[in-house]
Amino acid sequence: MDKLDLFNLLIRVPVLLLALTLHEFCHGYFAYRMGDPTAYLQGRLSLNPLRHLDPLGALCLLFAPIGWAKPVPINPLNFHDRRKGILVSTAAGPGSNLVQAVAFALLLRFVLHAGGGVEAFLTGREPPFYHVAFMLCDVGVWINVGLAIFNCLPLFPLDGFHITLQLLPPASRERFAGMKLYGPFLILGLVLAENVLEVHILRSLITTPVDFLLDYVTGLKGL
Repeated sequence: MDKLDLFNLLIRVPVLLLALTLHEFCHGYFAYRMGDPTAYLQGRLSLNPLRHLDPLGALCLLFAPIGWAKPVPINPLNFHDRRKGILVSTAAGPGSNLVQAVAFALLLRFVLHAGGGVEAFLTGREPPFYHVAFMLCDVGVWINVGLAIFNCLPLFPLDGFHITLQLLPPASRERFAGMKLYGPFLILGLVLAENVLEVHILRSLITTPVDFLLDYVTGLKGL
């Protein structure tokens, strides 16, 4: 691993830990607020990254455009309103990543101005501290948008599958639930297409919202 790769890895690790930890914490917190104490009783209502880390999922997110953490346990039977509880607690995970992405984009806007403007960064004249801050914020936008988009895909066992299942009319839910078996294989197919066949389906889905944030939240479009 060369110096550039090591630098990028050191930038990605704290952003990744924050993104995965808040994602799982929000699942558990909103499930608790909706009446299910399962995550709390199992010690998963925590901001300690070690309680949520899945080693394989973290490695995938470090070196690929997707990844995952250890799922927070949820018992829908405890919800005051089962359908609403599932929707809110499930959507809270990717929702937390979108909030983080916007926060990183806003921070990136500040870093650009404080570091001498876009021209300074383009010509390499920005102070070293601002260069690291720029990289950290940029990676923060990419990782969090990537997590949000990936988790919202309607494929089992991702969050998007459970959200879609609850939004479908009752007559269609059983048929859609029967597709659970194919979800992991479709996810594997997307990963192989991305990294082996170089068919960038996931990257294309992620790039559009990232470009939007960088253009309109960071303010690059107007600079």
